[in-house]
Amino acid sequence: MLRINTIVFPETIDEAYTLLSKNKKNRVLGGMIWLKMEDIQIPCAIDLSKLSLDTIEETEEEFKIGAMVTLREMEINEPLNKSFGNVFKDAFKDIVGVQMRNMATLGGSIYSRFGFSDVICALLCLECEVETYKHGRISLEEFTKLDYEQDIVEYIYIKKTGLQSAFTCVRNSSTDICTLNASCTKYEDHYKFCIGARPAIAKVYNCPLDDVSLDVLCGSNMRGSKEYREKLVEGLVTRLVRKVDGDAC
Repeated sequence: MLRINTIVFPETIDEAYTLLSKNKKNRVLGGMIWLKMEDIQIPCAIDLSKLSLDTIEETEEEFKIGAMVTLREMEINEPLNKSFGNVFKDAFKDIVGVQMRNMATLGGSIYSRFGFSDVICALLCLECEVETYKHGRISLEEFTKLDYEQDIVEYIYIKKTGLQSAFTCVRNSSTDICTLNASCTKYEDHYKFCIGARPAIAKVYNCPLDDVSLDVLCGSNMRGSKEYREKLVEGLVTRLVRKVDGDAC
């Protein structure tokens, strides 16, 4: 059972971080999708809704997405999906249901770094950076390798490259957590693949256009065996290559 002693609505990011760092048990609230399932007591819960982090901004060079933007907002945002080949629509549309996607926030999804995350897998194949209070603006790939610590995700930046990208996955049943997910971007001289739910967190793999072979480290859990996932990698990579090459799937 989740128990919260106090909820605070800071008006600046500095105030939010000061509150967070006062006690190692304090938490930043996102959509509370997973947090509410935990059996913990939170001395101070920090709500970021007054910090204007709920917008998607577009410039000629990039998209700047606030941490409080929901997955549903990204799923249906036309300029965002048009720029990246419907990667977000394809990656988010089967995450449980619309009600959950209207609650789940981008910042919470990124900070949690779950191994099964469709969100991280979709973003990793793009030129994506994360801005946090402690680390400033760093690549998403670098962020996924950091140890968990008290920090606040503020923004996600996605560079407009004009390159073709795609996302695909396999689930045992509709709305279930992925057995394996994968994304890809085609560059001038190589493919950038990201394979997640291995069941570990998504990892980047680069290979030349004329030699699409990946050595993906997979494991077993209740959703699939190591051997099954290794076979899925082959199928999903083939599907992604066809998509980014513009072939019919």
